[in-house]
Amino acid sequence: MAEKETILTIDGLKKIEQELEHLKGVKRREVAERIKQAIEFGDISENSEYEDAKNEQAFIEGRILEMEKMLRNAKIIDEGEVGGDTVILGSTVTLNDIEYGDEETYTIVGSAEADPKQNRISNVSPVGEAILGKKVGSIVEVNVPAGILKYKIVGIKGNSN
Repeated sequence: MAEKETILTIDGLKKIEQELEHLKGVKRREVAERIKQAIEFGDISENSEYEDAKNEQAFIEGRILEMEKMLRNAKIIDEGEVGGDTVILGSTVTLNDIEYGDEETYTIVGSAEADPKQNRISNVSPVGEAILGKKVGSIVEVNVPAGILKYKIVGIKGNSN
């Protein structure tokens, strides 16, 4: 079975590479030192410091494996292709809520980089999926648990930052 590709911007790729380097170079050593110190306290069967350090070690190793898999299967968004008049991965899109008149601006990214607090939404999110392939002036309907939201696409920029 083929592994699922991870869609990343250049910035997203750099962030993952930096985090991976930090986990492998710094965090692994820190946790190994904590485990060593906990063992020096004696009986590890009732040593909460040892248990905490082992749990953190397992989390770090799991995250390293996850990130290595993401990088192995990474598909980088070609920012040279981003722009124009159609919403694609990497586009920054301004939407107007037809019912309330509010405007929101989102950057469409792969799910590995999605961060709604930073207005970076996944291409597989309800809004991201609804606007992909659409043009300025298009009206899109988004099914959400509260019902159907209608947006008009009022702007598309090709900058993925």
